[in-house]
Amino acid sequence: MMADMGAVAEQTAKLHLDEETGELVSKGELKKRQAKRAKKAATAKAKEAKAAVAAAVGGNDKKPAPKPKEEEVVIDSEAMFKQGFLDDVFKERPMKPVVTRFPPEPNGFLHIGHAKAIAVNFGFAKYHGGVCYLRYDDTNPEKEEEKYFTAIQDMVHWLGFTPYKITHSSDNFQKLYDLAEKLITLEKAYVCHCDDTEIKLQRGGEKGATPRYRCEHASQTVEANLKKFRDMRDGVYKPREAFLRMKMDMEDGNPQMWDLAAYRIKSDTPHHRTGWDWKIYPTYDFTHGLCDSFEKITHSLCTTEFINSRQSYEWLNKVLGVYEPMQREYGRLNITGTVLSKRKIQKLVDDGHVRDWDDPRLFTLVSLRRRGVPPQAILDFISELGVTPSTTTIQIKRFEQSIRKYLERTVPRLMMVLDPIPVTIEDATETLDLELPFSPKDPAMGSHTVKFTPTVYIDRSDFREVDSKDYFRLAPGKTVGLMNAPYPIKATSFGKDEATGKVTEVRAVFDKEGKKPKAFITWVGTEGSQRVEARVHNSLFKSERPDDAEGGFLNDIHPESEVVYPDAVIESGIDEVKRRAPWPEAAGESERGKSGPEGVRFQAMRLAYFAMDSDSKDDKIVLNKIVSLKEDAGKN
Repeated sequence: MMADMGAVAEQTAKLHLDEETGELVSKGELKKRQAKRAKKAATAKAKEAKAAVAAAVGGNDKKPAPKPKEEEVVIDSEAMFKQGFLDDVFKERPMKPVVTRFPPEPNGFLHIGHAKAIAVNFGFAKYHGGVCYLRYDDTNPEKEEEKYFTAIQDMVHWLGFTPYKITHSSDNFQKLYDLAEKLITLEKAYVCHCDDTEIKLQRGGEKGATPRYRCEHASQTVEANLKKFRDMRDGVYKPREAFLRMKMDMEDGNPQMWDLAAYRIKSDTPHHRTGWDWKIYPTYDFTHGLCDSFEKITHSLCTTEFINSRQSYEWLNKVLGVYEPMQREYGRLNITGTVLSKRKIQKLVDDGHVRDWDDPRLFTLVSLRRRGVPPQAILDFISELGVTPSTTTIQIKRFEQSIRKYLERTVPRLMMVLDPIPVTIEDATETLDLELPFSPKDPAMGSHTVKFTPTVYIDRSDFREVDSKDYFRLAPGKTVGLMNAPYPIKATSFGKDEATGKVTEVRAVFDKEGKKPKAFITWVGTEGSQRVEARVHNSLFKSERPDDAEGGFLNDIHPESEVVYPDAVIESGIDEVKRRAPWPEAAGESERGKSGPEGVRFQAMRLAYFAMDSDSKDDKIVLNKIVSLKEDAGKN
């Protein structure tokens, strides 16, 4: 029997994946299928190839050279710093040591777009042998919470980066205040009492229809402005009764030079770190450039939405005579087919459409981590896209394709059945031990033992009560191969539940004398296997632009964005995969045993890539689908 098993194992190793159906078939059968499907496409491709070759060689009749075998491309995560936009930025100011910063507002969870900012700022400093600060821009006490501070730091570490120092804009509140008073003494700031309507008129009214003009309060004396500013500090004014404005250039064509606000009153909420010490808080436009200056940032890298702010950033540092960093702007990363707005995600959570901010169907970084997306795969994806001043907008399927390519070479393979039905092999007399590799391409992943039992589970979708010519899996009187099993099996009968009409059991026998089966299916034995809950996630929204849906984005929610299989069965190899997690060891998961449950990743053969969910308990594993095996996966 073991000799037979060895022969079958060798035979199975030669099987090929039919990407259209997800089945493992013989080389000959695969060729037949491919020839049939490609008949029409081949003619068109041949014409295109002939025209392309003719154009390349000036119209002669030379045959094109055979296409070289496509090799697996490994992404160079440092490529975006070696050439292109970021290389030009460094050459513009080749100053070392390089000092950068990642300055998030601690008022929400980071999303996929922030991953690019983390990769750019931390990666730029690392590549040039410098350091990067994690600086919380905590100047708005009304929206900041401890959970956001913690989550941001966790995400930076998860992506594999360690901040040089963790700082806060609030560390500099006194220094910022002192510089605001200095700005007043330089006659470059004044206290304004205008309302929103008046300010809009000063800036040219609706669509700039009227001439711009400066606020009348700008003519106040330095002494008057200092007194009013100190009154703001001391709580004499209520919110919106007064604010400090920078006296810039109302004639400039850049709106970021039209006397921006520097300080506003926010006395109703205590600050997360300083409590009730302050009743006034600096704005982003006043704080950001000065904190960059305090920390001696060499290259202040931000997205192009701040390109107009560069002028006011430089103006402020120059007027105050402080160290001047260099600000440069790159294009942000957007993704279609989802929503990233904090307000909209909160609405999804509040209305129960998703579990929380870390629901695997969202594109916050905590969601992607819970879903099982590896941190290094995200960094590779960003590097693959590159960095330019242009905004990058990609579809979800483009993101998932990159993740899929990464997982294909880095995680082990296991057999799992989502909707199991038992198949009793009537002439199987004993349980056999099968030694199976975790990866057919990477021997270093090792192997594990699986029990092939007289009764095995197959997926309900792999059995049909009535056979057809274009169906290649199990049906009454039909033979199918079981991956790595000693022999194919032929179904002889089946039983059904009269109430539901569902098949409850299939009976079969080994088909030892028949032809090689056209398809092989996955199975799980009854010994050593485990019941698991598998959550198969699809896109949360039906369209590429949920915001454009009639009635709003909530009307675009996909009714089957999550399908739960509560009684899925997985083979015993899952225990070894859990013990050796994370898969792979990379970025912030570079040490065995140091990841969360999401580090337990694997390919469920013929199904999808999965990872353990944080809802898992000692006695029950919960799995999330990371991505499918193929973008348009389907079976015949």
